[in-house]
Amino acid sequence: MKTIHVDGFKITSKIKLTNLPADFNLQASKKEIEKALKKLSKKLSALQNTMYAHDKYGVLVCIQGMDTAGKDSLIREVFKNFNARGVVAHSFKTPTSLELGHDYLWRHYIALPERGKFAIFNRTHYENVLVTRVHPEYILNENIPTVLSVEDVDDAFWEKRFEQINNFEKHIADNGTIIFKFYLNLTKEEQKNRLLRRLHKKEKQWKFSPGDLDERKLWDDYQECYEDAINRTSKPHAPWYNIPANDKPTARYIVAKIIYDTLSQYTDIKEPELDDEVKANLEDYIKRLENE
Repeated sequence: MKTIHVDGFKITSKIKLTNLPADFNLQASKKEIEKALKKLSKKLSALQNTMYAHDKYGVLVCIQGMDTAGKDSLIREVFKNFNARGVVAHSFKTPTSLELGHDYLWRHYIALPERGKFAIFNRTHYENVLVTRVHPEYILNENIPTVLSVEDVDDAFWEKRFEQINNFEKHIADNGTIIFKFYLNLTKEEQKNRLLRRLHKKEKQWKFSPGDLDERKLWDDYQECYEDAINRTSKPHAPWYNIPANDKPTARYIVAKIIYDTLSQYTDIKEPELDDEVKANLEDYIKRLENE
């Protein structure tokens, strides 16, 4: 299997989305990729157990992509070997009345990971500069005092919102949250194929909504918004990664590899040492239990 490196996918300078690859050849069969992912997922799980004991860092995994990009299955396959206590996945859909009663970042703040744990955002706080930017009328539901009409959702509004998102991520990074942001890069043609598969397979039809076709018509608008969001918010403390997603097993493996290789660079993540007194008496504790 081809060796991959984190920096090959990390976005560190201004990009054109059309220039980023949606395909990547791992030079391996599907079976080989799935086997490698299974092994990598187990190593990630072991690392998370160490992080749980270390109790210093939380990990936030943000997954964005167009409909059918493979977000749900990626989460399932990459994190399925984790201890349930160590990972929580949050799927952010249309805000509820409770969530709209707070600022737009509130529901994301309360879902942040505890130290030692992983939180996965399936769709993220970036929906607030993607869907709402394509459909600015949605902003009116937030009841912001300074936004009385769609005309108030202007360039200055988006500039401020990006500033708030950058500040949010800087704040949590400074306080021990390691942030990964993955853009699952899918071509329009591959999305068409996946939507057709949903319609043809009875067990997948529940995933389809006629609204999917309406949103597909806005593909170019979404691509423009994604490009702008990535360029404005890929920072050293919260980088974006372009994940070629036309092939699902490949995308899953790349995401797992990036997370594992990055976390492995934190040399301070290790299980805490036992207290000297406890360590000195280990043999005694063992004997007392064995002699019960």
